[in-house]
Amino acid sequence: MTRGRWHACLHRLLRSLRSLAARRRMRPARAALLLLLSLAFVGCTVGPNYRVPDSAQINSEAARGAFITSDPSSLAATPLPAHWWRLYDDPALDRFVHEALTANTDLRMANANLARSQAMLREARTLREPSIGIEGGLEYGQTSGEQYLLPIRPPVDTVYDVGATVGYDLDLFGGIRRGIEAAKADDEAVEAARDLSMVNVAAETARAYADACGIGLQLIAARRSVELQQQGLNLTRRLFEQGRAVDLDVTRSRQLVNQLTSAVPGLQAAQRNALYRLAVLTGRPPAQFDSALESCSQPPRLMQALPVGDGAGLLKRRPDIRAAERQLHAATASIGVATAQLYPDIQLALPFGSVGAKRDFLTAPTNYWGIGTVLKWQANQSAARARIAQANASANLALAHFDGVVLGALRETEVALNNYVHDLEREASVKAARDDAAKAADEAQRLQINGRATSLAVVDAQRTLAAAEQSVAQTSATISSDQVAVFLALGGGWEEST
Repeated sequence: MTRGRWHACLHRLLRSLRSLAARRRMRPARAALLLLLSLAFVGCTVGPNYRVPDSAQINSEAARGAFITSDPSSLAATPLPAHWWRLYDDPALDRFVHEALTANTDLRMANANLARSQAMLREARTLREPSIGIEGGLEYGQTSGEQYLLPIRPPVDTVYDVGATVGYDLDLFGGIRRGIEAAKADDEAVEAARDLSMVNVAAETARAYADACGIGLQLIAARRSVELQQQGLNLTRRLFEQGRAVDLDVTRSRQLVNQLTSAVPGLQAAQRNALYRLAVLTGRPPAQFDSALESCSQPPRLMQALPVGDGAGLLKRRPDIRAAERQLHAATASIGVATAQLYPDIQLALPFGSVGAKRDFLTAPTNYWGIGTVLKWQANQSAARARIAQANASANLALAHFDGVVLGALRETEVALNNYVHDLEREASVKAARDDAAKAADEAQRLQINGRATSLAVVDAQRTLAAAEQSVAQTSATISSDQVAVFLALGGGWEEST
């Protein structure tokens, strides 16, 4: 607590004391009680009031400006829409994401964790409410006269004892208020973590769907390469039968067919694994994977510029940044919780009830009541000051973590954008190389028929064409995955919860 805030707090307390002192005719006990109640209303809240430090990375101009990676043909500065997967206009993708956001087990755990956190916050807020304890009993028997230093034998009777105690913590120095503040910030951090789960689930579902269809595209390219090479093998065999080729030519051509064929099972396994992953993401066992997707060969892909916004929008949208900032708030409030332990804790107590024989139930001689205070204070403050030091260190740790999350989010986004832009550039080169390889393969085969090219030249040209076809399919699948990675880095998708 700063010196200025202490002066203001003490000024309020002294003003309350002067107001009470002016009432000279007030009975001492009543004046003391009124003083305590006044202190409860004007009490001080120790510890720093939270605000994001000016030195935090989130406040830097470099973090809040435009992204470094920019390409008007592929990236747009328009804000990211709430449900980015709907940009693909793909009903199957919409359905899978909806199922995942409804049934995914990680998201269910995150929702349960949020419900628990909200219950903990409600529990913390009850500390600002009066506590009420009620007890009672009924007993038939005889008490001991000697217990009360009386040389008599009390009668045998039925005795009852009912009572209640109302207590209220004045929280003069705001320890409870700071605790509730920390609990609220923790709850908001848990809510942000739930939102982060939604972001990850939506993106991973879209990625699994894109992988399944992208591998399907690669399978078509691989099977086409096998088919073309099989045609080349058949041609080489005919030339061998006509005496225009040697046995080595047939062997080389057959070897290439086998080599290309061996790639198909691996792609089939990878596609099935993507379908298993998609099933589990949507809350189903792997055995219930969507078999219709085995024929999918068009991975989802946006052909227009991606809406990516800017750094300011990213920092405001990403749930992990919000969670880290709320954790910093909670750590700052915990300093106040620890600081309040340096000062006395005063509680009001109001016991009342009735004790006596059953026949005198609730009569005036059996009733009792009272009002008082309970003061607790630890004179040796070494432990309290050590806890304050721990709380300050935790706040510094939370600030460093907050800065790290901000920088990490910016890095992830720049990397995703950079990969996407350069893969688009690579796709143009790969397609041009594929077209040139197709021309070279046709020319080599024509020359082989006319006896002007060896089978080795033909096999090399066909091998180059097969590799180029696979490269085009892989690049197309990679670009689809790159787009999902961009949307994941931008942190969209949690808005579905609203």
